[in-house]
Amino acid sequence: MSDGIDKLPQSDALPVFEAGWVWLAGAGPGDPGLLTLHALNGLQQADVVVYDALVDTSILQWVKPGAVVDYAGKRGGKPSPKQRDITLKLIDYAREGKRVLRLKGGDPFVFGRGGEEALGLVAAKVPFRVIPGITAGIGGLSYAGIPATHRDCNQAVTFLTGHDQTGLTPDAINWDGIAKGSPVIVMYMAMKHLETIADKLIAGGRSASEPVGIVCNASLPSQQVLETTLGECAEAARTSALEPPAIVCVGEVVRLRAGLDWLGALNGRVLDADPLDLKNTLEAAAGRL
Repeated sequence: MSDGIDKLPQSDALPVFEAGWVWLAGAGPGDPGLLTLHALNGLQQADVVVYDALVDTSILQWVKPGAVVDYAGKRGGKPSPKQRDITLKLIDYAREGKRVLRLKGGDPFVFGRGGEEALGLVAAKVPFRVIPGITAGIGGLSYAGIPATHRDCNQAVTFLTGHDQTGLTPDAINWDGIAKGSPVIVMYMAMKHLETIADKLIAGGRSASEPVGIVCNASLPSQQVLETTLGECAEAARTSALEPPAIVCVGEVVRLRAGLDWLGALNGRVLDADPLDLKNTLEAAAGRL
């Protein structure tokens, strides 16, 4: 085992991986350090690891010797395994008596098709465990210095996907309702349809000048962050040559990056202790009383 990580001791908090079981585990947004102990425990016991495209391959260093490592990555616009075939593969491995770890980027139950795979296992009478992971819409934003919530900005946040099963902008989403009702919107898989989505939100009442943060390759050394506005985000993403995977955040919390970009601070960025200019806002409000 590399990086000084020895075999994890078994305890009541670290379950034994039984033969014929499938564990659906989230690997987090990318940084291997964000893997949970339960997922690491699964990696060290699994006979088979079936992993996705968004799983950082350095995580696979913790797979036990002799285990089968099976790539089942799905990427938009590229040749990818069919979801049904992936689920059947999990079932076949489990029926062979293997301990099967299904390793997915982020959290398996947040836009990760983990629910679909789990229901397939239920239908096949294959026992399973779910191991949550840090989803990119929270962890990825945190690595960019953008909190999903801040009490001076929002008391609600909406997570949505930028495309449906057909690959198009989801028609089932009430864009007007979200535009009017959600102070912060966090979007997965939205880059392809960013212009359409921005237009729908502006048509629903959002300001074209509202801050937008786009985080690509979140939490990895190749992470890129673009700060822009809702009216300009699509063109800014194009001219910056940003590519998925990306998380897009719409809302005033994006302004907080000026004070919370902790990775930038490690490289010399001077942080702003009052990025929302709350002091002047409060003084102005007091003067009106």
